[in-house]
Amino acid sequence: MEEIIRRYFRCWLDKNAAPLPDIFSKDITYTECYGPQYHGIGQLLRWFDDWNRNGTVLKWDIKKLWICGQTAIAEWYFRCSYCGTVQGFDGVTIAEFDDDGKISVLKEFQSKESHSHPYGESSGRI
Repeated sequence: MEEIIRRYFRCWLDKNAAPLPDIFSKDITYTECYGPQYHGIGQLLRWFDDWNRNGTVLKWDIKKLWICGQTAIAEWYFRCSYCGTVQGFDGVTIAEFDDDGKISVLKEFQSKESHSHPYGESSGRI
């Protein structure tokens, strides 16, 4: 499962959709971190191609990866240039795998790249 997640991220970095049908099930349900949802490998491939016409993934680094049963959870940092604007954010992917070892459900969640510390950076006691 770890290798499949890494292969998927690499597809974005390389702008290469060819491995996607081997990574995702035909009936994949994919939910992006800001709301859009894609149903089926056809929609996922269309989204991949459309996005890559306007954007480039500059970095997609896995910070931590947990595997439990048929589920993989990856914490990551993502940076891209889209329509001339560069942005980055932290995120989490939850990927459920089917019996064929393909991702059948994928959900992403994001956190802002910059973090504030309203009570200071130390964990001082009150």
